[in-house]
Amino acid sequence: MTIYAHPADTITNCGGTLARHAEAGDEVVALILTHGGRIHPNKYAEEWRKDDPDAEIVRADTAAIIANKKAELERAAEIVGITRVHTLDHDDELAAVPEDLVDQTAELIARESPDVIICDYPLNAAQTANTHTTATMAALAAIGRAARLLKNLDGTAEVNVRQVFFTSYPVFVTDALSLHGSRNDLYIDITPVIAKKVAAMDCFASQGYDGLFARKLIESNNGEHGRVAGVNFAEAYVRCYNETRSLLPLTDAALAADPLTRHVGYSQINLRADFPTG
Repeated sequence: MTIYAHPADTITNCGGTLARHAEAGDEVVALILTHGGRIHPNKYAEEWRKDDPDAEIVRADTAAIIANKKAELERAAEIVGITRVHTLDHDDELAAVPEDLVDQTAELIARESPDVIICDYPLNAAQTANTHTTATMAALAAIGRAARLLKNLDGTAEVNVRQVFFTSYPVFVTDALSLHGSRNDLYIDITPVIAKKVAAMDCFASQGYDGLFARKLIESNNGEHGRVAGVNFAEAYVRCYNETRSLLPLTDAALAADPLTRHVGYSQINLRADFPTG
């Protein structure tokens, strides 16, 4: 289950990971907390600047803009394999965590009972002027609330989320000593599904996320994470909870990696040539 602030967030931040889980047969659910009607209004703002603007676009009210954003998300969700999309339609300039948002989010966590939740890395857990941070604070509060449900009082038993993955610590680091232990501690290789992420991002034309920007974002962000991970494209995560294992983990990717030549292997794909904007 993903919990994000705005309609496009679940695709830009972890769309490749979701596509890989969907292909593996996992159920994927997306929860979007705000309507996104005012965030990144490129299609509408740019039309106003024209000498002869399209009347239908410039007359679009809030409801029409929100409906268009939801339609873009639905198309993108189908591409990456998201099973269900829930939208709560709170204001997209959310600057504080309201109780009703926590209750609604906890109710959906209880209904869907996810093993894993993915949400934004909170830029600053004490400062909520950034809507993405507010969304994550709401998600964490809701996870705690869902874990304290009692069947005799609430009509549903407690739901215990097994792991929370924050997407992309906002710096690029490669080892535990670079920033005194603070780093992305898990990478998902999204190279096999990169076409799906490009196509899904192309759905968000109203906010200018399609075309060249989609390819630039994936090249620069997922490409740099891929360089660190030793693959063409990766999405980065920070695990919220510790993990308990029987043995010290060593991944197949780590065993297969050749430090001498992997820089050649992760430089093979040309997004703009392979996925032209038309």
